[in-house]
Amino acid sequence: MGEEVAAMCELLIKAVNVMMDAESSQRYRLEALKFCEEFKEKCPYCVPCGLQLAEKSQPAVVRHFGLQILEHVIKFQWNEMPQQEKIHLKNCAMGLLSNGTHPILEEETHIKDVLSRIVVEMIKREWPQHWPDMLKEMEALTTLGEAQTELVMLILLRLAEDVITFQTLPSQRRRDIQQTLTQNMDSIFSFLLTILQLHVDEYRRLKRIAGQELEAKAHCRVGVATLNTLAGYIDWVALSHITNDNCRLLEILCLLMSETQLQLEAAECLLIAISRKGKLEDRKPFMVLFDDVAMHYILSAAQAGDGVAIVERNYTFLKRLCQVLCALGSQLCSLVGSQVEVEVPSNLNKFMEAFLAFTTHPSQFLRSSTQMTWASLFRHEVLSKDPAVAQMTVKFMKATMTNLVKTGFPSKSDSPSCEYSRVDFDSDEDFNSFFNPFRAQQGEVVRNACRIAPQEAFQLAAEWLQYQINTPIDPGNATSKTVEGLCSILSPSVLQWDAMTFFNETVVGQLFKVLETDKLPIEQGIELLQTVLNYETRDPLILSCVLSNVSALFPFVTHRPHFLPQVFYKLFAAITFEVIEESKAPRTRAVKNVRRHACSSIIKMCRDYSQFILPYFDMFYDHVKKLFSNELLLTQMEKCALMEALVLISNQFKDFNKQKAFLEELLAPVSARWLSEEIRNVLWDPVAFLTYVGADQVMDDSATEDQFGINRSRISFCVYTIMGVVKRARWPADLEEAKAGGFVVGYTPTGTPIFRNPCASQVLAMLPNLLAVIRTQNTLFLPENMARLSETFTRAYDLMDVEKNLVLGLPQPVLDIYDAPVYKTTLERMQGFFCALYDNCFHMLGQAGPSLMQDFYTIEGLAEQLVGSALIHLDSVPDHRLRPMLRVFMKQLVLYCPPEYYDSLLCPLLGPLFAYILQRLNVKWQIINQRSSLCGSEEEETCEENQVTQEMLEEQMVRLVTREVLDLLTVTCIVKKVPEPAANKEEIDGDGEMMTDSSQGVTPSYSSEELTELGKSLLKHEDIYMTLLTISFNGLSWKDTSICQRTASLVCWTLLRQVVGGSLLPEAVTWLYTSVLKGLQMHGQHEGCNAALTQLAFLIYEALRPRYVELRAVMTQIPNIQLEALDQFDQKILNPAAQKIGDKKRKDLFRKLIAGTVGKPLGQQFKKEVHIRNLPSLFKKGKPDTKDILDKCENTGLASLFTPQQDNS
Repeated sequence: MGEEVAAMCELLIKAVNVMMDAESSQRYRLEALKFCEEFKEKCPYCVPCGLQLAEKSQPAVVRHFGLQILEHVIKFQWNEMPQQEKIHLKNCAMGLLSNGTHPILEEETHIKDVLSRIVVEMIKREWPQHWPDMLKEMEALTTLGEAQTELVMLILLRLAEDVITFQTLPSQRRRDIQQTLTQNMDSIFSFLLTILQLHVDEYRRLKRIAGQELEAKAHCRVGVATLNTLAGYIDWVALSHITNDNCRLLEILCLLMSETQLQLEAAECLLIAISRKGKLEDRKPFMVLFDDVAMHYILSAAQAGDGVAIVERNYTFLKRLCQVLCALGSQLCSLVGSQVEVEVPSNLNKFMEAFLAFTTHPSQFLRSSTQMTWASLFRHEVLSKDPAVAQMTVKFMKATMTNLVKTGFPSKSDSPSCEYSRVDFDSDEDFNSFFNPFRAQQGEVVRNACRIAPQEAFQLAAEWLQYQINTPIDPGNATSKTVEGLCSILSPSVLQWDAMTFFNETVVGQLFKVLETDKLPIEQGIELLQTVLNYETRDPLILSCVLSNVSALFPFVTHRPHFLPQVFYKLFAAITFEVIEESKAPRTRAVKNVRRHACSSIIKMCRDYSQFILPYFDMFYDHVKKLFSNELLLTQMEKCALMEALVLISNQFKDFNKQKAFLEELLAPVSARWLSEEIRNVLWDPVAFLTYVGADQVMDDSATEDQFGINRSRISFCVYTIMGVVKRARWPADLEEAKAGGFVVGYTPTGTPIFRNPCASQVLAMLPNLLAVIRTQNTLFLPENMARLSETFTRAYDLMDVEKNLVLGLPQPVLDIYDAPVYKTTLERMQGFFCALYDNCFHMLGQAGPSLMQDFYTIEGLAEQLVGSALIHLDSVPDHRLRPMLRVFMKQLVLYCPPEYYDSLLCPLLGPLFAYILQRLNVKWQIINQRSSLCGSEEEETCEENQVTQEMLEEQMVRLVTREVLDLLTVTCIVKKVPEPAANKEEIDGDGEMMTDSSQGVTPSYSSEELTELGKSLLKHEDIYMTLLTISFNGLSWKDTSICQRTASLVCWTLLRQVVGGSLLPEAVTWLYTSVLKGLQMHGQHEGCNAALTQLAFLIYEALRPRYVELRAVMTQIPNIQLEALDQFDQKILNPAAQKIGDKKRKDLFRKLIAGTVGKPLGQQFKKEVHIRNLPSLFKKGKPDTKDILDKCENTGLASLFTPQQDNS
């Protein structure tokens, strides 16, 4: 046998060398791999060969392979091995630990790793029942040297990870090992701390002695390994072990902060420890870290770690230290003011100064890490009133003024932050994506700080604003590419103005919420506003910031109304802003943004302060007429925005006839054009429509403006205007004012007032043409009309590039896009026109219900008109056009339709719509499933990138449309109820062992969902209701986990429960149940889906099995089902007289029955199963006891298993 083993070892060494040799061909490498894998599976000499290859004399790659063989034997052959072979292998493994490795600094990391894995795999199978002295043997190994001690630490860490973190073994074995670890945790912790203390002391002693550097380094390596092992236990052991002996562990960790080679691992341990939740009284000892000594060590480490040059390890340590202070702040906020009566620490100011140092650190990442803790401090009921916190608030806001400036781009070197950003971010776009939410987070913290020091905050904002106005504009190196002297988005002045504006908006917005009127700094605010209004600039990026400041300071004007005209003149000037007057070149994005910004500001002011602005209505209206008189001065969008503002102010007339007369006057030009014979002919005829907008004409990009562009803008303007009026025109909110103004026309039988909208008559007159243009647009997708598109516009109906990126989740370019003129090709302009027109028509229809109320719902034949326009030719309408119809029209219609119109309007609409959608989605998902199953074919590999992108786009659009359908179905049928508040999150993390079981999952609640009134109406229409059921149950096996989980947990049972008591056909019941099992097969590997689908299957089976024996036939087809267990489960359901078992137990039994249906993810399908057998139970199952497991097992004599007298067999 010895010769055979030696010969086999020689072959294996050659195979390993071939696999690892870079010069080997792929064919040889594959043959060598196949030989090695076959050897592991079939050769009877695995153990002797593995041991021979693992000898110290072999090269590292060969030793590693030898150890891998031994690991493979333990994982896959252990259950069949004779007892003597197990003992032999265990003894050999312990021999390898004691003398089978090189010294600690010479041994390869991967050798140590695989050796520790071997031992852990044996522990998982045999400890504690068959290997009671394991912990003693590990302790004995640590006396043999540093290498063995490090290996013991790796074993203990790996054991905790497998049992607690990853839970890679059956529940009974996991429970046995976990409870035994818990029983012995005092001795394990004492052992770990002793080892740590011993080797740290030796390291400190030897590093001072010349010539002992290597010996010192060895002890340091053991210290690092011990800290890593502690980190694996601190996360889950009882808090008492962490706070034991007056928090000795925390004291040691604080002291280790001063050791450069150990400080990072010590900080990670400390972070895990003080991030623990649990009972507040158990966490009270953490306050020891606020003592002067502990705080001194933490602060000294922070100062020492922040060197001049960036060393990545030091920087990582600073991050951990920052997180430690954050966790400490979190514990402080939880404990102070709670029932455990913790006083505010005397050196709180010292802690906050340290924390502020991180907030002012050049690293943007460190700054962002502190924000949540500052917010908690400023929000805290007790701490926010402490003088030290009030004093720190002002310092924090001053620091934030610096932090809000967007500096630190990795590609630049204009700030100390840049060097840190190069470590944290891959690109400028990556940094930009981080900074925007970081700024929003800072805004939230500043708002909290304003509650504590509002006057001081306003003073800072005012001084910064004055400073920016008095400082000359500095374009820097990043100047505009179009006009010399103008700033770009990265110019120093723009960055400063942008940050100041954000700060000012945040502070002033909060000021009016927290201060009483008599305490508001009105005079100073008005003076500041006057300064801003007088400030003139021709730089569009700066002007945009100026407009934001005008909006932010506008609330002060409500106390000094005579300033209102000045504000509006400033905004009106910005609406017509041009960098170069009468330039023929397209406007840059920055200029467009200024004009749009001014329009938005006016609309916002008219929406929020319409009563206040009302006295100036005539002035406002006259100015708008003057702007409208010049056709080229405003774009159609800008005109619509000003009209919306006028409508918002007119809502304050509170006189139906006066407002109606005004709206008629305002809409007269639009109405005349929209209702003209010319436009009517265009809107009703697809061929005439295409000709009118120019889509059947061949054009090139040289045509800057054309008659077709004017035609398109006229149609767009009419639709925008109608939509704006419908969206904004309203009756008074106060019922008495509405009555007095003539807005109330009657009451419903329940006493609800019926209002009328002053815009109703004009809008209803224009509605037929609006429905016509919707019908025409749907008709445009028919093949004969698609053929009429010219070669220039064959892609006119495609998704625009911006929308494609949004659908595919690709990032938008955000930097350096403000300078370039917005040149659009004729195709892009046409695409934009069709996209906006389609969306806006449905927006208008969606708004018509809540706006026009009964005037809309009582239109004669409305259902037929909507079916004949919005729902016509849907077969030809692409997915990206179907989405707005579902989201902004149908969903709004369902939400706002009064119950009396359900039968006359919604049922005739929803019936055909859902029937069509079911058929459409079935086809689409079938294509996706087929495509997925063919993804390995050669054709797929050779197809072009564009084709792949198009397929991804189409697939994603189907997902989005399906989600819209599900959303509509949910709104239509399901009443959502607010769930019960969860338990206090602070105390969810228990004090003892972590007893989570991955098999339990999250169980969704079904009982709270009910049918809406509309759902009950649809229930009367059997065909519609069955369609809804079919969509819902089909959705369970479509390849989208979010659709599956939402449908299974929210929709399916709520719909099915209503008809469970009726006479369902056996075929229907079988199909419904099979659909759920198909869902499990496809999505069962995802925990959320598994829980929802299992619960749904359980509810269906329990409700329908007594009446439908066919369900048993379905169950018998489940792979690996135990028929005996199925019969027993059926008996419990079919025989109500039998002893009732608990709901949880029934569900657990059912989950085991259907376990065979759960599909595996692709990565697991060909993985070899590891089977770990259960050993005789250590802990007898007694009656449930509310005591802690530690109390229960205190006197069980378990510790005797670890005494030396036990026989090690």
